[in-house]
Amino acid sequence: MASAVTISSVGAQAGLISKPRNHGLTSYSGLKATSSISFESGSSFLGRSATLRASVAPRIVPKAKSGSQISPEASYKVAVLGAAGGIGQPLGLLIKMSPLVSELHLYDIANVKGVAADLSHCNTPSQVLDFTGPSELANCLKGVDVVVIPAGVPRKPGMTRDDLFNINAGIVKTLVEAVADNCPEAFIHIISNPVNSTVPIAAEVLKQKGVYNPKKLFGVTTLDVVRANTFVAQKKNLKLIDVDVPVIGGHAGITILPLLSKTRPSAAFTDEETEELTKRIQNAGTEVVEAKAGAGSATLSMAYAAARFVESSLRALAGDPDVYECTYVQSELTELPFFASRVKIGKNGVESIISADLEGLTEYEAKALEALKSELKASIEKGIEFVHKQQAATASV
Repeated sequence: MASAVTISSVGAQAGLISKPRNHGLTSYSGLKATSSISFESGSSFLGRSATLRASVAPRIVPKAKSGSQISPEASYKVAVLGAAGGIGQPLGLLIKMSPLVSELHLYDIANVKGVAADLSHCNTPSQVLDFTGPSELANCLKGVDVVVIPAGVPRKPGMTRDDLFNINAGIVKTLVEAVADNCPEAFIHIISNPVNSTVPIAAEVLKQKGVYNPKKLFGVTTLDVVRANTFVAQKKNLKLIDVDVPVIGGHAGITILPLLSKTRPSAAFTDEETEELTKRIQNAGTEVVEAKAGAGSATLSMAYAAARFVESSLRALAGDPDVYECTYVQSELTELPFFASRVKIGKNGVESIISADLEGLTEYEAKALEALKSELKASIEKGIEFVHKQQAATASV
């Protein structure tokens, strides 16, 4: 364990961090570039020389002003609901690596004890606790600061995210009801697909419970940004650590809209490149499903992206004033009630929605934005209608 830690803008070894632009960075720690984090002892909990070198690098966080530095003592409780699944297991491992986590609560309906036992052997500071089945869900959630929900069935070849709706909608509804009852002030990260519908489902459940705070409900669309950064860097032969592509809209098919014209550092794309990259980013999930040939969906990259978003949330809770992520939230950026865009996250959740990304779009992007709205609107309405139907059915019994 490190004997002395100096942390200004914490990404720590796991380094799942983001923020635009390079600010005189001098070192690369974990998945994050940094000039403001140093481990003064010879060995951190990853070992003397261990670092996680990123194949996908998030945006870069400049050093926070001295008055706003994150305390090394900052620590939070994180719950993963669906922790024994294909996303949940690697996600739990990545969260376990964060020095900002004091307790990691793992919940699933089965097989979670072994996952917890395995993770508990990692020599990182957080305590791992396991919870199995509905009878233990409330205890899992009590006092938790961030709840991450990857629970549900995965995509299989030939399935769309919408095909998952009937199963995953019910799972999300049940879990969010428990969150509302036991940790209503927590940040809620929805991963379960279809995110375009499950986030509105979560919002309606929280409204029914009288605890809805739109600033603390997030649809995790970080994987779209991670993919966009990766594919653009490869296409343009850019240094991946520097690349930042905002992705707006939703989290399925054509509702995923990478704004290539807003790429940092600035890059020129031909019409053919724009079309090719946009389609690949939109269909990247299918690319993985087909490559796995029935053996699963995008679990590892999704876990990485979700862990990055968790780390960003923890940094925001800990007082980092410079946390930005693209995420699917309640929004007034368009006429749609929910929309993914870049937001600034603070201690109380969403502090502001960055509207500048939607200014000065190319003709291709403007048309794509209009084209996605009808599908996204239908997905939102489907989620809301699901909760209302469930409520009506319960009332009639």
